[in-house]
Amino acid sequence: MSIRGYHIENGSFIKAKHGDKKQKKYTPKIPRCMINLITKGGAMSYLDQANASSLYITVGIILLLLTLLCVLFIIKSYRAGVKIGMKKEVLRRAITSSATFTILPSVSILLGVIALSGTLGVPASWLRLSVVGNLQYEATVANIAAENMGTKLDASYLNMNNLVTILLVMTIGIIWGCIFCIFLLKPYSNKLAKGTKVKAEGGKPGFASFAMTAMMIGLCATFIGSYIAEGILYKDIIPVVTLLVSGLFMSLFEYLSKKKGLVTLESFSLALSMLAGMASAVILGRIVL
Repeated sequence: MSIRGYHIENGSFIKAKHGDKKQKKYTPKIPRCMINLITKGGAMSYLDQANASSLYITVGIILLLLTLLCVLFIIKSYRAGVKIGMKKEVLRRAITSSATFTILPSVSILLGVIALSGTLGVPASWLRLSVVGNLQYEATVANIAAENMGTKLDASYLNMNNLVTILLVMTIGIIWGCIFCIFLLKPYSNKLAKGTKVKAEGGKPGFASFAMTAMMIGLCATFIGSYIAEGILYKDIIPVVTLLVSGLFMSLFEYLSKKKGLVTLESFSLALSMLAGMASAVILGRIVL
């Protein structure tokens, strides 16, 4: 393969002098991975690039810093508890129980990483769902961004330009919560506390309560409507069946936790409902296909 008068042989650039049959071997300052990419004709797939080792290293460094920050907060909180007179045994028990009860609920986050990694790659999905993102938001925004670029949220259609645009849209969409919290969280918390007090005394709930309820109903209606539309237009019933199975299992867990006293199910209901829905989708997909 020739590049600007050079040709590549055994991973090195070779160039013949003008009017001379002798060849001069030239070893450029180009990383081996780039030479391999050139010699293979640029054969790296989209997912190979989205799962590149450099991205893993970058994401790993970011998450390591966040982990160190969490450890710092744990130490400071522990020392503050001891300072105000809390027993060390109580603090240790609280740490142990909290760590235990966060393991299974975090399965839903792992499932989200697995679900997104097939289109966005593992590093990007890992970073998004480890910091501020959640599966519902990330998948929705990524799909909207892909559709507005005239493509699909499918690894066979995407390229790295699409991935960068999708990640940019996802970041711009979710960053405002972090920024607003810096300046508005304290006054909002004070207002919320006053509203809760008024409601406890028999007063009417404020606009925020109705707005949040309406927003959740609208969000659910949007998802359900899109699944029903796909079923009607494309005869694809898998999303609707997955929705129904997940909803039935979620209702079952809610009933067991609130009516039967199985309070521990509250922490696991989301993860178990997602697993049930995914299992139904896999089984039905094999039957239909």
